[in-house]
Amino acid sequence: MTTALSSIADTWINGVLLRSPVARAIGLRLVSAVPESVTIALPYSDDSVTVPGVLHGGVIATLIDTAAAAASASGLTDDDADTTGGATADLTIHYLLPGTGDLTATADVVSRTRSATLSEIKVRDVSGALVVTGVATSRFFRKR
Repeated sequence: MTTALSSIADTWINGVLLRSPVARAIGLRLVSAVPESVTIALPYSDDSVTVPGVLHGGVIATLIDTAAAAASASGLTDDDADTTGGATADLTIHYLLPGTGDLTATADVVSRTRSATLSEIKVRDVSGALVVTGVATSRFFRKR
């Protein structure tokens, strides 16, 4: 059984994060989202490489950052209507293999408070190989 996202979570994920100019430019696409877990796809593009055939680390970092922010937003509920935005407070990335094709990032919230989340992110290629891991702290901004 899956749990639907709140309208606030859906707005932040689909209306803000995935509609940002950078997300659109690199082709990020939502694969799945439930409260506390989001998967986002990054298609391989020759426009996103460092050297031929290898995705730029900054593009992969953007995938991780966006997935973590979306996972953070996925747990928002009607009680969070005072949320006005958010930002990544800390991001740690471990590149394990070169990204040479389409990638998916799954971000899972492992800790949530009213003001922040801590998420673990795993990026895999189409064969399922673990390419990159990350940990992110996301902060919420609220009306005063």
